[in-house]
Amino acid sequence: MRRILILFTMTLFVFSTQAQSEKENRGYVVKVGDKAPNFTIKYIDGKTAQLSDLKGKIVMLQFTASWCGVCRREMPFIESDIWQKHKSNKDFVLIGIDLKENIETIKKFTKTTGITYPVVLDEDGKIFELYAEEDAGVTRNVLINKEGKIVFLTRLYDETEFENLKQNIEKLLK
Repeated sequence: MRRILILFTMTLFVFSTQAQSEKENRGYVVKVGDKAPNFTIKYIDGKTAQLSDLKGKIVMLQFTASWCGVCRREMPFIESDIWQKHKSNKDFVLIGIDLKENIETIKKFTKTTGITYPVVLDEDGKIFELYAEEDAGVTRNVLINKEGKIVFLTRLYDETEFENLKQNIEKLLK
């Protein structure tokens, strides 16, 4: 009986540790302090660029999709509180990365949400998988400093976390 109790306790500890780890990483495969994985950005107009081309700038990546209700709730705040405030700052770049959708869907999505910041294609989800587990879900934001290191991560839309994101952007741009 004692062996069963010990085994049960150990099993609970393992599941508890895994659950805590999942809660802490929230589906990310990167963490604060990591160098941001490089990828090729494909803009709606067909132009491409590398994330590494943006070194020396503060970069915010917003992973999104048209079917994501939380994304639709968060995006107007990103537009008004971050993009409109910093879009003319040459040291700031905001890129929406649309998960597994096509150009037509993205164009319609940005039009219906009123978003003016750039949204790029991630048709096969490979960019997303550099940052998060394949089925981890959107919305999530990754803030990258001028040295190319990840300094802040968000998951879903939480007002307090969003305020912290804005404050981190402000600090980095000073």
